[in-house]
Amino acid sequence: MDILDACCGSRMFWWDKNRADVVFQDNRRLETTLCDGRPLNISPNQLGDFRCMDFPNNSFDLVVFDPPHLIYTGEKSWLAQKYGRLNKDTWKEDLQQGFSECLRVLKPTGTLIVKWNEEQISTTQLLKAFGQQPLFGDKRAKTRWLVFKKPEVQ
Repeated sequence: MDILDACCGSRMFWWDKNRADVVFQDNRRLETTLCDGRPLNISPNQLGDFRCMDFPNNSFDLVVFDPPHLIYTGEKSWLAQKYGRLNKDTWKEDLQQGFSECLRVLKPTGTLIVKWNEEQISTTQLLKAFGQQPLFGDKRAKTRWLVFKKPEVQ
C-alpha cells in the first residue's frame, strides 16, 4: 500500500513516524523548541504544496489530509509553528485546491482521510469548500476525522 500524508507537520498522530510506505510531505522544514521546552521537528521526506502536488494521478491507496486549521494566529506563534497557518483571505480556495489534489493523486479504489479541528473554521464551512460530503466521521469532537471515497468518473 502506498500512503501519502499531504501535510505531515511533525507527524503527531502517527504511531510509527518513519513508516517506509508513507510519503510524508509538507511545505516547510523546521527544527525548533516550543515555548514550553518541547522540541518541534518538521522534516518531510518530500517538500511540496498540498495545493499543487508533484505526484502522478492515481498514485496512492490512502491519502491523509491534515491541513493547517488556523487563520487567526501570529505568524511566529508556537501555534503557527506547530500546526501551520492558513491565509485568512484565501483559505477556502486553498483548502478546496488541496482537497482536489488529494483526490487527484488517490487511486480510484483509494480512501481519503481528512483530519480537521474546528477551533476557527467549522466543519460545515470546510465541507462547503470541498463541495463533497464524507462517507462518515466523528460529529462530536472539536477535532474531526472524516473519510471520503474518490468519486467515480461519469
